Amino acid sequence: MWLLDRMLSGIVKRGVLHVTYADGTEKAYGTATPGWAEIRIRFTDKGAPNFIARNPRLGAAEAWMDGRLTVEGDDVRGLIDLLRGNAPWEKGGDKLKASFWREQLQSILARLDRINWERRSRRNVAHHYDLNGRLYDLFLDKDRQYSCAYFTDPGNSLEQAQADKKAHIAAKLDLKPGQKVLDIGCGWGGMALYLHRVADVDVLGITLSEEQLAVARRRAQEAGVADRVKFELIDYREVQGQFDRIVSVGMFEHVGPPHYRTFFDKCRTLLAEDGVMLIHTIGRMGKPSTTNAFTAKYIFPGGYIPALSEVVSASERSKLILSDLETLRVHYAWTLDIWYDRTVAARAEIEALYDARFYRMWLFYLAGAAAAFRHGGMCNYQLQYIRRRDALPYTRDYIAEAERELRAKA
Repeated sequence: MWLLDRMLSGIVKRGVLHVTYADGTEKAYGTATPGWAEIRIRFTDKGAPNFIARNPRLGAAEAWMDGRLTVEGDDVRGLIDLLRGNAPWEKGGDKLKASFWREQLQSILARLDRINWERRSRRNVAHHYDLNGRLYDLFLDKDRQYSCAYFTDPGNSLEQAQADKKAHIAAKLDLKPGQKVLDIGCGWGGMALYLHRVADVDVLGITLSEEQLAVARRRAQEAGVADRVKFELIDYREVQGQFDRIVSVGMFEHVGPPHYRTFFDKCRTLLAEDGVMLIHTIGRMGKPSTTNAFTAKYIFPGGYIPALSEVVSASERSKLILSDLETLRVHYAWTLDIWYDRTVAARAEIEALYDARFYRMWLFYLAGAAAAFRHGGMCNYQLQYIRRRDALPYTRDYIAEAERELRAKA
């Protein structure tokens, strides 16, 4: 208990965290501050505080999932936001760290885990994306866009923000009718179907998820465009042919640093001489690091969030020109907030699909991710690449112009 007490005393300065320990001891950490929450938590067994203190990220998640830690009103988002908000990345960052030696061990294990051999890639993807499709229907937009939305106004609906995201990406691709497009990591097919509809292009979407493949193919059949929008269960390393455009949204996080050079070399081979590629990926605003233990164990095994330096250094060696870069700083936090609210509203249905522990795990995942984008070092990058320097207009004006036209078609 004393170790967690010391830790919380050093972290919580603004806002108040009220803690009731299993022996009945009550303590308050922090100071009431305008605009900051007061959160109340309770430990249901005496060993939980030390369990958390020894490995805060994983320990806190598992204590919450197992009911050893409870939060008044089940407001785990409020708890995580209070803790992360007191240690923002811009001011030196994260105080919720494990011991030095545990960090070193986790770093070694993470490096081994992100060696994403082809035989492991499909298993890693299935762990997350082959969950019951009903789960994703409960919190995503109708098009099942499972990546950061683009809020032209923070008050926009999720559906509007996801539509605007697709238009934003399509504008950067500078599409022309009849072009061939490769969608690497196509999800449930929403982006591929959108690009065909608004730009009259042919699209090949590839995925390693059998669940996503089945849904994407069904959607193409129902839309009557299966002859022009096709989907395959194949690793990007096995794709053959050449494409005028390549788009990849939310897939690069699963490539792994040891394979960045392979990824970009392959994309350069697949991309036409005057082609354009757009990668939309979660990224780190700071230096390279490791995947936190909770995410690696429960959410995205084999996943890794790249630092910009890692992405650019790999693409430079493949002789790809970074023609445009945009950093979306808080858009994913706004996206995740809506997913979190929808998950809370669908609690009974999610617990019926799985169980109460899965629901608490999913809630912790969404809450922790939102806090990482709001207070931590996470962001989203959109990187536009070309092979030839004259493949695109020489100013960015064409992006805004195309975006306005695309939104009008929505």
